[in-house]
Amino acid sequence: VQLQASGGGLVQAGGSLRLSCAASGLIFSLNATGWYRQAQGKQRELVAVVTSGGSTSYADSVKGRFTISRDNTKNTVYLHMNSLKPEDTAVYYCNLDEVYNSNRYRRVSWGQGTQVTVSS
Repeated sequence: VQLQASGGGLVQAGGSLRLSCAASGLIFSLNATGWYRQAQGKQRELVAVVTSGGSTSYADSVKGRFTISRDNTKNTVYLHMNSLKPEDTAVYYCNLDEVYNSNRYRRVSWGQGTQVTVSS
């Protein structure tokens, strides 16, 4: 499976962006797609995740501002980011975590990063 992330850019504080993560190839039905970010000099952190069942989870720092959604017809997951802050500046990566064969096996795939820069 290949993941293509897009949608990053430069935005002023308070603005909005939408990131997209499009998956191609064979995707197992039991999966979770997450967005991670890594700011310069910091460790990569989980921002939001959505499961194949539709459950979502968010980092406390983005709750109420970011929304993760998925379009199964397009094999695409979106991260809608509102009320952006300078501290949201980071490279954002999408991740697909799949389990298959009666949960015996796990496959983790990463997309390339997309830069989000929020100016104050």
